Amino acid sequence: MSKQKTVFICQSCGYETYRWMGKCPECDSWNSFAEEILHTAAKKTGNRKQIVEPPAELGQIESQPLQRVQTQISEFDRVLGGGIVPGSAVLIGGAPGMGKSTLLLQVCGQLTLQSKKVLYISGEESIQQIKLRADRLSIHAESFFLVSENNIETIIAVIDHASPDLVVLDSIQTVFSDEMESVPGNISQVRYCGHRMTAFAKQRNMPMIMVGHVTKEGNLAGPRVLEHLVDCLLLIEGDGLHQYRILRTIKNRFGSTNEVGLFEMTAKGIVEVENPSAHLLSEKRDNVSGAVVTVTLEGARPLMIEVQALVTITNYGTPQRTATGLDYRRLAMILAVLEKKAGLRFGNQDVFVNVAGGIRLQEPASDLAIAMALYSSLSEKAVPDDLSVIGEVGLTGEVRSVSQIENRIHEAARLGFKRIIVPHRGIKSIETGSRIRITGVQSLEQAIEEIF
Repeated sequence: MSKQKTVFICQSCGYETYRWMGKCPECDSWNSFAEEILHTAAKKTGNRKQIVEPPAELGQIESQPLQRVQTQISEFDRVLGGGIVPGSAVLIGGAPGMGKSTLLLQVCGQLTLQSKKVLYISGEESIQQIKLRADRLSIHAESFFLVSENNIETIIAVIDHASPDLVVLDSIQTVFSDEMESVPGNISQVRYCGHRMTAFAKQRNMPMIMVGHVTKEGNLAGPRVLEHLVDCLLLIEGDGLHQYRILRTIKNRFGSTNEVGLFEMTAKGIVEVENPSAHLLSEKRDNVSGAVVTVTLEGARPLMIEVQALVTITNYGTPQRTATGLDYRRLAMILAVLEKKAGLRFGNQDVFVNVAGGIRLQEPASDLAIAMALYSSLSEKAVPDDLSVIGEVGLTGEVRSVSQIENRIHEAARLGFKRIIVPHRGIKSIETGSRIRITGVQSLEQAIEEIF
């Protein structure tokens, strides 16, 4: 016999309560509670002897080498820590149109070339639609099986019968169970189906990759319990108007979380970018004002990025401030510091700042490059083409040190830059072993004098 109980679950964080609340006490979101009817089995009475496995002593446990399956897509293997681990559950999230399904279809195609049996389960598309995409990607394999199904019980039965080497579920939000009365995509359904799929993968020692939807804020849809269930969480990011995609590791129980992979969206699918810095600077113009090259970090990987600025006299009463690829508040702070400490005037100027290539700058190490690009455009003086700029700018106009400075300098030297501007603090401890000329600066004024 089963009993029914009504609970209210927050759609943002999964917080449960037995009464409706206007504001979630866990994540502070408003009007996010949805009513759910849960069926619970009645507890059985009586004495029942349970079989308890005794705890194992750490010294008696034999260490086993971690076996990985490489997909031959080096950028994808990189973010996973070297390849797919058998029995692991991987969750990939991203906005619509980022290329999640395309990337996973290519991963499946590469594994079939290694005589691996792959099962691709789609809850959103028919097998005919997947076949059309596979033909466009030139994927033709005999050990590649497709299923279009949404019921979790049927999906597990199909996997159990097929016994594949890899399972791809696209997506977990479309799967439902008959044991739950809620509709697919509901928090209860997502949590229940995600738990069953993860437990089944570990029971069969079978790697499983699930696709998750994201909200408008860029977070995974549903409760964050999905992130705790899986072994590896990957997010694919990028601007739908640009061709570059960044695959970022958020959680990885079998590797580092400081890895990113860079891909390019083309008509023939997603192509990995083996030399990202050279690729991002391939269209850079020489001897133009308002363009400065900096070295940013995406995870543990240094990337050479071109920062562009355009400063022009405004035709309106209020000057415009536009930032593409960086935080608008960061731009406002740099403009204020330039006016206060460097004596520049932007009160009657429209300011536009853009990060070329669709990459988003998230760390403050690019502050000095943004400031120099603004000065270059305002004064119509070009920054030397063989010069790179690195540094964080403080509110008093000082140039502050940044992390992993040696890796950034090595990346600039590898691409042929002859000179680099870095924060003065700690410059004596830098050991590069390259011919690049390193100049340390302590303030914005000193950086302007050194460059211009």
